[in-house]
Amino acid sequence: MLYFYLFFNKLTGTNFFVIFKNVDRLIILGVLIFFSGCLGLGPATLRGDRNDYNIALQKTNDEQLLLNLVRLKYRDTPLFLEVSNITSQFTFTTSANASATFPDTGLNIFGLGGGATVEETPVVTYSPLQGTKFIQQFLSKIPLDSIYLLYKSGWSIERVLRLCLEKLGPLENAPSASGPTPEVAPPYGEFLRAVKIFRKLQTAHTLEAYLQIKNGTPALEIQIDERAQSWEEVKQLNKLLELPSNNLNYVLLTNQKEKEKGKLYIETRSLLGIMYYLSHGIDTPMADIKEGVVTQTLDLEGKPFSWDNITGDLIKVKTKDEKQDRTAVSINYKDRWFFISPADLNSKSTFSLLGQIFYLQAGAIEGIRPTLTIPVGR
Repeated sequence: MLYFYLFFNKLTGTNFFVIFKNVDRLIILGVLIFFSGCLGLGPATLRGDRNDYNIALQKTNDEQLLLNLVRLKYRDTPLFLEVSNITSQFTFTTSANASATFPDTGLNIFGLGGGATVEETPVVTYSPLQGTKFIQQFLSKIPLDSIYLLYKSGWSIERVLRLCLEKLGPLENAPSASGPTPEVAPPYGEFLRAVKIFRKLQTAHTLEAYLQIKNGTPALEIQIDERAQSWEEVKQLNKLLELPSNNLNYVLLTNQKEKEKGKLYIETRSLLGIMYYLSHGIDTPMADIKEGVVTQTLDLEGKPFSWDNITGDLIKVKTKDEKQDRTAVSINYKDRWFFISPADLNSKSTFSLLGQIFYLQAGAIEGIRPTLTIPVGR
């Protein structure tokens, strides 16, 4: 060792132990810098990955909802897979190395190196919606308190009532549209005129709604301001609903056991009924109609009926053979692309409302046991 020390001093003109001491400090400094960087990986990873998962989940939820609307149009069986859990595990791998050389001149004879890798292993748990849970969420009628909640959330009363109601007093809102596409066009005109008047009164700030309990059952009460009593629209509304012309109070009930004068008995749709109702307006190729793959609805005169008359201003789902560059949501089904245009704000609003109704109906249902867990990493 002594011979090596003397040889090194003579060769480089430098004290070996001084260099060794400095290198030791450099190694410690490097290690501190390295691990300080590792400490920042956790928050940085959370910021990036949480948003990525959020966007992916929202996108696939919309795609699944649209996919099942299209399935209903073609009378195919709907299926929903709920993402009940997402677990992501991160593995940090580090390495370090050092080297030394002995040049004739210079002091840069030591080298340090290191590296780190981060590997993510996400696991997604899917829960098929079926059996009793499917019946409760999709076949149960929309309760009045959910309709009230949607209205108080700022949604148009017209949009909410058109989706959620099959009947309003004596007026029918395409009740046969709550199932597979009917062969004969259903009645809808008078109901549509009535809810459009409600919407006009809402935008004029002369309408308000309240949720009350009548004889143990909920009732949705719609009140019109006295300022609008003389309006022609109010008189038309009362005529359509077979109420006195000066009426300003509308009580909506789902219980028809004891009929009360002046009360409007309604029938609400189920979530599946709402999805069927909206699916009839999906654009389908004429070839599918000719082949009998989808039902062609006829009017009372036996002519082809356009569902745009009923759902055209609610939602438009278009179809193309090629994938479109810009869409709000799109899916491929039966070798065709079905999509909603990003500039179609009416369709996007209705589609968003449908999603909220979906979650409202699921809110009272206990979580079901996961049956399919898939590791999607690696």
